[in-house]
Amino acid sequence: MRKSDKKIENQIRVVLTEVCEDTLKGYEGFLWVTHTVNYSSFPQSLKIVCVFETNQDRENFLMGEGSLHVSTTIQKAFNKVGIQLKNIDKHLSYDTQKKRK
Repeated sequence: MRKSDKKIENQIRVVLTEVCEDTLKGYEGFLWVTHTVNYSSFPQSLKIVCVFETNQDRENFLMGEGSLHVSTTIQKAFNKVGIQLKNIDKHLSYDTQKKRK
């Protein structure tokens, strides 16, 4: 990993940690945020995954204001550190840790 890649990774980590802590307080079943990135095609390759405990928790989040709140928060936080994402929703996905029947 190049020095510039490490700097980008640290910025991503700081932003997503802030978003995670904020989201944990406000949304039932939210667990964590993770990401993947290919630094040679950053920021287009950035993929952010919000993980929930169950499918129902994820659905409740998506049916309410949750996804709008999180996408806006992420966009603003990245803008603060100088990372421009044209369409944050293309970088975001939502998953669950376990499935509920």
